[in-house]
Amino acid sequence: MQANNRWFIAVTILLSLLLAVMPLPQQWLWFRPAFPALLVIFWITRMPQSLGVGFAWVIGILQDLATGASLGSHALALAVLAYFSLLTYQRTRAFNPAQQLLWVFVLVGIHQVVGNWVHGLEGKSMPGLTFLWPALTTALLWPWVAPWLRSFSGRLHVH
Repeated sequence: MQANNRWFIAVTILLSLLLAVMPLPQQWLWFRPAFPALLVIFWITRMPQSLGVGFAWVIGILQDLATGASLGSHALALAVLAYFSLLTYQRTRAFNPAQQLLWVFVLVGIHQVVGNWVHGLEGKSMPGLTFLWPALTTALLWPWVAPWLRSFSGRLHVH
């Protein structure tokens, strides 16, 4: 029997939460990639039978606590993202890297729209379409992060 090594999932999630609160210069804050969203897409696409909307919800609650956001705002956005990731994981696996990049942009864009909507209910919505910058930067990271995570999780037999 091979090792499960799910600790690697927890380590990557913890790292993504640290990157979500890492201090950045003010002018770069608009461009901070949505690291937890990127990992939710990756892990749900890789392990759809084991991880799902509840997994994303827990990560969202942890992100809410880490960032000081209203409790449930990131959780709702990540749960919606997880739902769409679960609906499309088989197609996403078959996409070439450029198609995956575009699909990650769409998924994270949906995540950002939901998050901006919740913030709008609180009276804190972002002006114009600036809330979509993280979708672009996250999608641009996908071609580097996904193969790296796939390689490590394969070597560690994460399943």
